[in-house]
Amino acid sequence: MYRQGDVLIAPVAREAVPSHLTDAVSEPRDRRGRLVLALGEVTGHAHAVDGPGRLIREPGPIGPLVLHLPEGGRVVHEEHAAIVLPKGWYRVVRQREYLPGAFRIVAD
Repeated sequence: MYRQGDVLIAPVAREAVPSHLTDAVSEPRDRRGRLVLALGEVTGHAHAVDGPGRLIREPGPIGPLVLHLPEGGRVVHEEHAAIVLPKGWYRVVRQREYLPGAFRIVAD
């Protein structure tokens, strides 16, 4: 398992990824060609992956993401050390906080 700030990245077996997600449309890359896992609402900084791969958003307003890195990759952020990820499938979860009666994603 890997953590960079408020982003948790957990390896998952390919068999554990539902087929409707492996066939789903990937999230678009940003202007710099990166797969953005989380964008800081306050700072504008991003937890992002450079290189080949796919990022698939699960349904729901705060649904987790599925990341496929066929050749591995690096998660980069302006204020954190880079994390090297081996090739494989990952579940990406943003940290959440509880508010009375609701949950929300932590603002960066």
